Amino acid sequence: MPSSTVHLLRHGEVYNPAGVLYGRLPEYHLSERGRRMAECVAEHFAQQTHDGARIVLLKASPLTRAQETAAPTAAALGLEVETEPRIIEAENHFEGLKVNPAELARPRHWRYLVNPLRPSWGEPYEAQAARVLAAVVDAARTAVDRGGDGAQAVLVAHQLPIWAARLKAEGRALWHDPRKRECTLASLTSLTVDTATGAVVSLRYTEPAAAFLPGAATTPGA
Repeated sequence: MPSSTVHLLRHGEVYNPAGVLYGRLPEYHLSERGRRMAECVAEHFAQQTHDGARIVLLKASPLTRAQETAAPTAAALGLEVETEPRIIEAENHFEGLKVNPAELARPRHWRYLVNPLRPSWGEPYEAQAARVLAAVVDAARTAVDRGGDGAQAVLVAHQLPIWAARLKAEGRALWHDPRKRECTLASLTSLTVDTATGAVVSLRYTEPAAAFLPGAATTPGA
């Protein structure tokens, strides 16, 4: 059966001196380190294509940081960045705030903290996983249509939706400790999809921009 590998690329580091949870807020740009991460990933994909990979599709979340992360890869591979709304960051009640114990103690937030399994403060994990995996399957099928069996796609997205999709693909519980997500800045969660059935048949995680992680922001995404 035809298959395709879809690389879920988390965006690079964001310039966020206030340390807020920026979520879906507009105009949060990459930091200088984040731009270097994006360029490093572009070099990684360029080397992959030199070695025979056929990357024929590049999509990004509509948010600024994802579009900016995609740009160097688009230039390196000669691809257009297509916008994919299904891989946008998760909705979150705490968007725009510093999430710390003092903020969480405010009574106005209490009703959003009653169910961490869903979670009650934002978009359900199940909904995030479903929309991202649907986008992955569609990207895999489009890649095969454009480039034949084995052609690949890149989707530039955000930590939490990528992690929820990975947990779902691996058959694991979606509730988790945000500090333990294996999804660093500019990392790749690569899913190989059987395009006939839409099933994820294998998954691989890599960090092509690992050299830029020391000293980078470590606050989990939404």
